[in-house]
Amino acid sequence: MVALLIRYRSFMHLFQHRFASHCCEKLFIQAAPAVTQELLHPPKAQDLTTDDGEIYVSMEDLFLFTLGEMKGNVGFLMTDRFASHTLRVLLLVLAGEPLSDSTNKSLMQSKKKEHVTVNGDKEDATTTKDKEDRRPVPKSFTEALGKLMTASVSGLDTTSLRALATHQLGNPALQLLMRIELTHFGKSKAKDETSIFRTLLPDDPITPECDSASFINGLLFDPIGSHLIECIVEHAPGKMFKSLYRGLLKDRMASLARNEIACYVVCKVLERLSKDDLMEAHEQICPQIPSLLERNRFAVVKTLIARCAVREIDSQVIAVQLSEAYNGPEGFDIVKLLKPDTDEPAQNGNAVPEGMPAHIAEERANPHTIKLQGSLLAQCMILVPGALSSLILESLAALPPSTLLKMSRDTMICRTLQAAMTSHNASIISRRKLIQQFFGHIGEMALDRCASRVVDAIWEGTHGLAFIRERIAEELNENEAALRDNPCGRAVWKNWKMDLYKRRRGEWVKQSKIKASNDGFQSFSEVDTNLKNANAHSTHANKKAPISGSRAPAQAQQGGEKKSAIQLARERHAANKARSQEARQKAATAGSRPAGSSNASKHASGANAISSTKV
Repeated sequence: MVALLIRYRSFMHLFQHRFASHCCEKLFIQAAPAVTQELLHPPKAQDLTTDDGEIYVSMEDLFLFTLGEMKGNVGFLMTDRFASHTLRVLLLVLAGEPLSDSTNKSLMQSKKKEHVTVNGDKEDATTTKDKEDRRPVPKSFTEALGKLMTASVSGLDTTSLRALATHQLGNPALQLLMRIELTHFGKSKAKDETSIFRTLLPDDPITPECDSASFINGLLFDPIGSHLIECIVEHAPGKMFKSLYRGLLKDRMASLARNEIACYVVCKVLERLSKDDLMEAHEQICPQIPSLLERNRFAVVKTLIARCAVREIDSQVIAVQLSEAYNGPEGFDIVKLLKPDTDEPAQNGNAVPEGMPAHIAEERANPHTIKLQGSLLAQCMILVPGALSSLILESLAALPPSTLLKMSRDTMICRTLQAAMTSHNASIISRRKLIQQFFGHIGEMALDRCASRVVDAIWEGTHGLAFIRERIAEELNENEAALRDNPCGRAVWKNWKMDLYKRRRGEWVKQSKIKASNDGFQSFSEVDTNLKNANAHSTHANKKAPISGSRAPAQAQQGGEKKSAIQLARERHAANKARSQEARQKAATAGSRPAGSSNASKHASGANAISSTKV
């Protein structure tokens, strides 16, 4: 089939056909892994000919024959309605780029592209994995790729090439060509007079008065051209980027961040800034954060938070601005950020009246997208230790159970709850407060497609809270019949190992106790009471002559009254805790910690580690 299509006389006609172009794309995608296999495992000599006398033609040669058919026609294929998509796929195959990468996927096809599929078409795991990984390609592919890129822009001057920047089909092809040129042929390629990058931006360095600056300023606010500027910012050589940033963008970061199109260029710029430059941009953008959030520019704020975390810049000012933007009666109000009361878009497109402000009209027209961006911002804040994560975690713990249940059933907001349960920045107190809000509703949550994921996250969220984990398991056990009749419920039952809990509860408790890093299934009140009793008993026992080298019998400690095994275990645990605390106090007084007490303090985690704190 491959040879038949490759040898088809009018191959260019297939590229430009509405449906045949999809066949060509599929052919290239499926044949790409075969080229890699031939390169890694060359065919043997006896396999080069068949019994019918036909000569074996490698997949590498078939691709090269295809490029021969395209010779002289590459330029107009870039702007053809159907052939442009096929050309982009071919470029990715020749470069050995992943074919299912998110960035490459957006360049291969637009959101409005037709999706022509075949019923029953399924890809195996091997093919999918090959498309996700970068593939080694023959040297002939690299040479052919260079010739193809040269042919695609041959005869085009700077003015003609810039016209492709605002062309709906030419822009993605130009982005791909420029990215491949700078990543596969080196950053030094940008200095070549015949390169695509130098032809597009001939001025070096770029100054506010040059012609390249006017071209870039015009594309910053263009819905199509701004994508090319993002590509330039991301892949330009360091020296070129610095001149571009300092000459055109540095003093305008705050105003560009407010624009609905230029804000995405700002995000790419923030990702490349050094620590000093990022600090200056941080000072410019922070006062504008309330305005940015009002205009739904969540991407800028999220990128700024992420980059400040990477560059180790204090995010306290960002937290203050976020708290001001979403201020409520009790401080930061996460409900204003996540918008759990927002309904799905209406079938009539949520038509908005004329004269309404742009950001309000956008929110009404795309409530689904606005909610998603708010949830992503909240998840980003949870990952940053300090004030930002505290805003989200404390606000979530203060919400009433009814609001949290509604959030857990929301497709997008439930991911924020999962992140709050599993974050390393969440203290044991905040996780305990949040999980306790779901008591009594675990059974119904386990039956919901979204809320069941929150129940799964509670397993990890109860790290250090083994007694709460057992409480949740008991509630799941009470709803066994409903869980077994529901696919989501069965998944929760399996993830919580409820079969083991029901049949061998002792083994489940033992495993859970180890994984939860807790010394026992005790509530805070039980730990406090046992610790006080142990201290009082220890004081009383010290007044009497202790039995050296052995423990006093249980009957003698309580005047002959026999104690149960669990009582003895709890008393021993409380006594060990008291001795450990006493040893730590002595070590602190002496200015050093004893070697034996470090292990005890390490294991005194979870509920027992904060038993003296009243929540």
